[in-house]
Amino acid sequence: MDESDAENVPLSILIADDSDSDRLILKALLKRLGHQVLDAANGHEAVLHFQAGAPDIVLLDALMPSMDGMEAARQIKRLAGERFVPVIFVTSLSEPEDLAGCLEAGGDGFLSKPYNRLMIKAKINAFNRMRLMHQALSHQRDLTHERNRQLLEEQHVARRVFDNVAHTGCLDAANIRYHASPLSIFSGDVLFASPRPAGGMLVFAGDFTGHGLPAAIGAMPIAESFYGMASKGFDGSDILREINQKLVRILPKDMFCCGVMVEVDFAYNQLNIWNGGLPDMWLIRSTMERSALPSRHLPLGILSADQFNAEMQAVRSRPGDRLLLMTDGVLECANGEGQLFGERGVRHAIESTCPDNHPFDVLMGAIKQFIGQQKFGDDLTLCCVEMVEEAGQTTLTEEIGLSTLAGPSQWHCDYEIRENTLGEFNPLPLLLHICMEVPGLRRKSGEIYTLLSELYNNALEHGVLRLPSDWKYTPDGFGRYYSERSERLNRVSGHYIRFSLQHDPRPSGGRLRVVCEDSGQGFDFHSHPVLQSTDMAQSGPRYGGRGLALLMRLAESIRFHGKGNRVEVVYDWFY
Repeated sequence: MDESDAENVPLSILIADDSDSDRLILKALLKRLGHQVLDAANGHEAVLHFQAGAPDIVLLDALMPSMDGMEAARQIKRLAGERFVPVIFVTSLSEPEDLAGCLEAGGDGFLSKPYNRLMIKAKINAFNRMRLMHQALSHQRDLTHERNRQLLEEQHVARRVFDNVAHTGCLDAANIRYHASPLSIFSGDVLFASPRPAGGMLVFAGDFTGHGLPAAIGAMPIAESFYGMASKGFDGSDILREINQKLVRILPKDMFCCGVMVEVDFAYNQLNIWNGGLPDMWLIRSTMERSALPSRHLPLGILSADQFNAEMQAVRSRPGDRLLLMTDGVLECANGEGQLFGERGVRHAIESTCPDNHPFDVLMGAIKQFIGQQKFGDDLTLCCVEMVEEAGQTTLTEEIGLSTLAGPSQWHCDYEIRENTLGEFNPLPLLLHICMEVPGLRRKSGEIYTLLSELYNNALEHGVLRLPSDWKYTPDGFGRYYSERSERLNRVSGHYIRFSLQHDPRPSGGRLRVVCEDSGQGFDFHSHPVLQSTDMAQSGPRYGGRGLALLMRLAESIRFHGKGNRVEVVYDWFY
């Protein structure tokens, strides 16, 4: 509202003066200016009229009986609350101490007696403009508060939805220690962990650019892809490719996600790691040997699918080894002098770890001691995964989230992959998905996946690629095994792996028959030590002792055909 508009708006004005003549004169002047007037003969009446009429402006005589103007001003200001009601003292007082007392009592200005019509009009218009400005600012403040409240409520709702998707998975497993301290309801950091169908677990940590809802835009599809694909048996590389492709598609060009993916295999004591832009991971072995595992890749959401490299680094481990992974918030913790904890602080804490303390506790303690009373300046996520014995680890026991429609109970399916596809595509999730369409089989997803993966990995690595299994059990051979595997996959030619799946219902469950055939040279299965004895510690030239032992434990029967490159497994299950 501009000045001319303010002058034309009639106001409700309260005047209080114990002089009847002065009060009548002032009342007449104000009515002539177009305003409505309430009048009182003392401070007590003025307060009562203010409670009843809620006037816009109050004119008070400073000296009145019953209650003087100063006490009346104090009570009127208290009754007005957050509403700005200008209180103008109409007085003949001229001493600075008296005028200061009026202001301290809540007065906003003065009018001198005798009255001057032009001054009264100017004062009323000036204070009305102040009143309207305060009113507009208060309204804008209330709108801002309400909008902030709505945004906060929306974030809480979105957070509940996000938590349903990005649940804790197996983060509460006994071999995992973690800390996550977000700066807001939604943080730029994410930390997920999921058991794998055939055992072991997948762990993902990420650090988005930004905080709040913008970061959550990318975090939601990452969580859905990670948990959905992990439960279906996809490996870390497949999940990374899917996450990267989604982020490239949905994120603006200035947003990306630094991340690490860790595949933990307790059975083979192996870690497969991928680091794209996060600080070095640290492997602290049970022997207290320490080694940094730096980032070798760009963050997720930057490179296109054909440029993105999801190859994971294989690291041999032992029970008792611990892997530490962290986001940038650990390095960016600052003390009161503005110094950063940095890589130096991390290295010093890890080097001070001894067999009697846990590296997670040592590093967290060092961070808290360094920052003192300061708050964390960034989202901070720290996670430690310990290699333990396979027995007793968390596994997928819940049904895989497929269609609620009941699938067929009697069916037959043939599936074959050939040539370069053997190095580019993992068929296990698809094969598991087919089997899980039988509702009763969903409770057996872990065992089914184990059967399929042992058959497929044997056919690929030992049948098609002709890699000796005993390489993996020596320090030098371990690195050679995975280096040769990668090289041979790049030049696969003229080979295939064929699956034949058949399911038949039975009175109390069903029977799944799996035949896996590869184009390799086969092996002398007749003399394999595991097939000849119960000594599962021995290993043969084609099937490792553990792999064949697993098949024999889970399956009703195992039969080898031809040159040993065609294996038939019968799996019976019961409700």
